[in-house]
Amino acid sequence: METQYESEVFRRPLRIGIAGLGRAGLLEHLPALRQLPELYTIAAVCDLMKERRDIVEREFPNVRTYRRIEDMLDDPEIDLVDIALPTLDHAKTALTALNRNIWTVVETPLAPSHDAATMLKATSLKARGKLLPYAPGLFAPDFRLAQMALEDPRIGTVFDVRVRRQDYIRRDDWQCVKRCGGGCAWYDGPDALMQAVALMRTQPAQLWSELKRIASLGDAEDCLHIVLKSRIEVTADVEIWHEPSFMLRGSLGSFTVNPGASEGTLRVISPSFKFPRRRSSVRTPSLDDMHENLPVEEITLRLPEGAVAGPTAYWRAVYATIRTAAPFPVSVDDAVEVIRYLQLAKQASPFTK
Repeated sequence: METQYESEVFRRPLRIGIAGLGRAGLLEHLPALRQLPELYTIAAVCDLMKERRDIVEREFPNVRTYRRIEDMLDDPEIDLVDIALPTLDHAKTALTALNRNIWTVVETPLAPSHDAATMLKATSLKARGKLLPYAPGLFAPDFRLAQMALEDPRIGTVFDVRVRRQDYIRRDDWQCVKRCGGGCAWYDGPDALMQAVALMRTQPAQLWSELKRIASLGDAEDCLHIVLKSRIEVTADVEIWHEPSFMLRGSLGSFTVNPGASEGTLRVISPSFKFPRRRSSVRTPSLDDMHENLPVEEITLRLPEGAVAGPTAYWRAVYATIRTAAPFPVSVDDAVEVIRYLQLAKQASPFTK
């Protein structure tokens, strides 16, 4: 039976410290957390730039501000740290936080190398699983719809998954500079590959990749193409460039959904249609048209009424994991493996050397 003290602890908002007030921390994480005041208190922020700290302090007068990340991690009034620093600082900062037994959310990518990601995983095990990879794509409405389509028997057996991202065109910042850990492979790749592996329902056995620089103002890649293939003949094609965000192709039809959409389209052979039971003839075919017309239906799939999706869904999951020990839906193992895939892609590309 739950005691009154335990009930109060579960209901108490998590005191979060945000490390890094750039576009991710200030323009993505903070707005999502702001929508959940019953779950989170913005307790502290850390950034080298005072003007960034002042922006948060004006909205949250009781927030504690820090210039050095080490000082914020020493704050005893923090339950959770959200690491939204530049890519090359993710792993080392997360290791420091985990070694202090602090719950730790790490912005994508988890680490800039597979070795560093593996070290984070091991440190998290010692810290009783306090590493929480940031993977908002697994909570996005279009991905949720793709999951629904995957379970829909009308599409048949899904053998091909296509994941597309199209928000990395013409960057002009450190994210497009190689020596700063820039490039769309690290920026968008982890989330897209996490989605692909989840829809494949199995770990890949083969990988093909190609990286290109097309429009970026820096020297890092702005086009990524990775194809994963499993041992059960399921293929996932991941590309950061254009097209609908998800396409699933099955034995009875296909599903497509656009980026961020709350509804998508199943185009399938009519469920009421029964294939005739016959074998293909080996005789010389007639000169008539042998094409068999099949009845096709277009069906709109929508998220259920009231379904929670997007960044707020991610932060709700974080809260449930910390406060109620609910299983965290983002797998650390998958997050580490995704870093390995991206590292292999980079090593195989002459462009990134």
